[in-house]
Amino acid sequence: MIKVLHRRLARTCSAVALILIGLVVGNVSRGARPALQNSNSLPQEQTKIPYKPVGNEATLTGRITFVGDPQRVLQIDTSADPSCSGKGRLPTEHAAIVNGMVANVFVYVKGLALEKLVFEAPSSPAVLDQRRCRFVPHVMGIQTGQTLMITNSDPTQHNIHPTPKNNAEFNMTQPSGAEAIVKQFSRPEIMVPFKCNQHPWMKAYVGVLSHPFFAVTDKNGFYSISGLPPGTYTVVAWHERFGERTADVTVAPYESRSLDFDFQDRPN
Repeated sequence: MIKVLHRRLARTCSAVALILIGLVVGNVSRGARPALQNSNSLPQEQTKIPYKPVGNEATLTGRITFVGDPQRVLQIDTSADPSCSGKGRLPTEHAAIVNGMVANVFVYVKGLALEKLVFEAPSSPAVLDQRRCRFVPHVMGIQTGQTLMITNSDPTQHNIHPTPKNNAEFNMTQPSGAEAIVKQFSRPEIMVPFKCNQHPWMKAYVGVLSHPFFAVTDKNGFYSISGLPPGTYTVVAWHERFGERTADVTVAPYESRSLDFDFQDRPN
């Protein structure tokens, strides 16, 4: 009888020991989880500083020229939609060169100093219209958070379809006389291609930046960027056919600096 009691007591003690070991291991595991989570926590992002002009800003101007003989301007057949053009043909826009000057070049500034600042988006919207079955303007810039209004001035229906990489894509039909399509871009992106699915020759390019220091060359190849804080930057000239040209530049307070670029033809 005594031996039986001893065996039962031994089994009971072993069971109690296993339960206590399980509780200890469980508590240790639960106690280790917060430490593991804390070790994987991400550092807090550096706070950016709101930009405020101080009155000593600089201006950057220049011209974009073409070196060599420009190719013959090709014609686009628009006869698929008679409402687009009276003659059914339009010249291409990707190589708008007049007297050696290149239009539709997107010129912008970049630098680490600008990435540390926050720039308020303009209250006025940027407008992308559709006229004679073309996007007008063909190349444009916009700030992140700024409103983009897409209008249709044509007597025909269009389908607006940008294909960004960093921002949300959309694909919307816009009948003639319809209300403007209103959109915003939240992330910088150079460049966002626009197309019309109903008129495949229609193309536009929108440069999205977090700051306002950009411009598009006019028909004389001229650009101007004002209000630039003094400092050292990289200036980029982008063209849909000719690629990019870059140059480093330092602007002093109140300085008006000239910076020109030239392009040579190359196949896309």
